[in-house]
Amino acid sequence: MSTKISVTALGKPDKDGFLTKQGGSIKTWKKRWFVLKGDTMYYFKTPRDTEQTGEIKLESTCSCQPEKAKGKKYYFSVSTPSRTFQMFAESEETMKQWVDKISQAIDKIANPPASDTPAAAAPAAATPEPAAAPAATAAAEESPAAPAAEETAAPKEDSFTPTVEGELTIEKRIAQAKNCIPFLQEEDSKVLEFWQIWSESIPSKDDLQPGMEIEYHISTSANMQKLTWRTSGPQNIFIQKMVDFFWNVGAPESEIDRLNDVGALINPIKIGSWIDMSAKGGMDGGWYFPVDIPLKMAIEAADPGDPSKKVTEWAEKHSVEKSFSVGRDMGAAPPRQTEIRLRLKGPEFSKQLEIGMDAFEVFGFPPIPENALNILRKQPEDSGDLCMSVITSSEGFVRLGLLAPNPSKEVVEQLCGIAGAKGDDLAGLEKALGSSGPAFAEYQFLKEGFGYGVYKEGFDIVFHYVVGGESVKE
Repeated sequence: MSTKISVTALGKPDKDGFLTKQGGSIKTWKKRWFVLKGDTMYYFKTPRDTEQTGEIKLESTCSCQPEKAKGKKYYFSVSTPSRTFQMFAESEETMKQWVDKISQAIDKIANPPASDTPAAAAPAAATPEPAAAPAATAAAEESPAAPAAEETAAPKEDSFTPTVEGELTIEKRIAQAKNCIPFLQEEDSKVLEFWQIWSESIPSKDDLQPGMEIEYHISTSANMQKLTWRTSGPQNIFIQKMVDFFWNVGAPESEIDRLNDVGALINPIKIGSWIDMSAKGGMDGGWYFPVDIPLKMAIEAADPGDPSKKVTEWAEKHSVEKSFSVGRDMGAAPPRQTEIRLRLKGPEFSKQLEIGMDAFEVFGFPPIPENALNILRKQPEDSGDLCMSVITSSEGFVRLGLLAPNPSKEVVEQLCGIAGAKGDDLAGLEKALGSSGPAFAEYQFLKEGFGYGVYKEGFDIVFHYVVGGESVKE
């Protein structure tokens, strides 16, 4: 991108106005204020910005043409040697005006009048105004895409999927699970409304192409007072509906930009959204990438600070190099929280547990209570790898959990007893899901001050369930 310049400094434009443009690496659509000036299309977030978000340099080999309209969106494209930019106007007349003006600019570049000098991008006397504050980069829109991060091979949550009974459809299981949650039965509940907005943002099976799949996961505290709903699928199918959901629930634009930036860095082939909720009215949501990437790359999604530094040092100490999921919350108010999930390395489960317990100490969490730790120590060696979830923020560590795979019914009952929960309620949820048991039991600790009065702070037990997936056979 060339020198920073404000809308005002560009002077009288050849054409300006709002258009909605598609991003580069992460295919989101964003409304931008465009200014055509000479051989450059500048775009800004608002008409008052002191610095452009990006720009499109026009050349003699460029072209601009209308595309097929969809509903009340009138599309056109600008093709350059490096990329084709897709955008739309709110009316057919506006679209035609832009196509005409851009085409005229390209024609003037290709066939300049003999007396003309090359068109200037801005008045020679104009001095670019200094930016009021550093603006978010347009990495997701302008940077070349990184090699696509592949879907994680280990540990995939569905590699631990328990037997699913019956022929229940995914929609049926999700609906039945919702109906098992008492605080989701009140018609005027804000939490229920939040859940409905999220569920409507999930792409349908009709959006899938052969070989694609949409996955669903649910986790619940042992007493079923807090739940997390997660769904993921192909990036190109999910991204726009995810972003629309975040806009609908009031996510700040800076965090949507952050999603674009991290997406451009990782370029995941699969992405997803999640929501948290509690009986006390807690509501939160965000995105996650369930892909296998270097841990250092996952840490890039987190806010810099002491927690990120400690995670890096702890990982180097124990040769932990990979993350199998990274995500971030999109709440309206800071501090932002970033979750990283990883598999603990070690030849046997006892060694993995030792590494996990070291994380509790290094990150400043109380140790797992002895009665729960005794159950964890008896985990069968052949049950699978111990995993860890760590959540950080700019204000410190938020939450830490160890995820033990494939807990037996006996272990589930024992953990419910430790949490003071009724196993019958959990059994009802499992029946609704058509599941014979959780994929993981998480031994989790939420630090004081991060429950915000709606989530339980301190130690808790959380069970993770794989609901299943919807796919289209090749």
